[in-house]
Amino acid sequence: MKIPDWPIPERPREKLIAHGPSALSDAELLAIWLRVGRRGLNAVELARHLLRVFGSLRALLSASSQRLQSEPGIGLARYAELQAALELARRHHLEALKSSSPLSSPELVRAFLLTKLRDRDHEVFCCLYLDNRNRLLSFEELFNGTIDGASVHPREVVKRALHARAAAVIFAHNHPSGVAEPSRADEMITRRLKDALSLVDIRVIDHLVVGDGVCVSLAERGLC
Repeated sequence: MKIPDWPIPERPREKLIAHGPSALSDAELLAIWLRVGRRGLNAVELARHLLRVFGSLRALLSASSQRLQSEPGIGLARYAELQAALELARRHHLEALKSSSPLSSPELVRAFLLTKLRDRDHEVFCCLYLDNRNRLLSFEELFNGTIDGASVHPREVVKRALHARAAAVIFAHNHPSGVAEPSRADEMITRRLKDALSLVDIRVIDHLVVGDGVCVSLAERGLC
């Protein structure tokens, strides 16, 4: 049955307007993004099919362009729309973070880093630059590595922190394995960076390791 033939309260768009997005299932939310289905499937049925094929909403949202477009009914335009929606969500988190102090809003920091780094298939080393009142100045991805690790260069970190006019920094990187346990190498590079930045009076507040749905703080473990 076509969605326009459904009772009005059951149609995804009307349901969202009446009750808010939290009232919709994953398939119903995806159907609003899809707008139309394909031959033999309406938008909700196509959304349910995609969730079954990919196994989860997260796997669907993080799928590559080639993988997503291999499914009939999903073209380049829809892939671009999906990526735009995901980036809007990330920027929403970043704006919320900028309007508060990262030190007083650790959950906002974690939420932003999870949306930014959790589903990367390689390590990414990032920095949040803070002013002397611990307000966020900017966020930057500094180094990209392979799944085995990222090469982090203290000289370049010092240069970028000075350019950002930072008084303090928070480092973060992801573990593509999903295990957020800090490694010995993570501890060593944190100490090297802390020593290098102390020479120019920039404080290292924390180093967060992002895994599958969790961020581990080296500072909380006394390692930063």
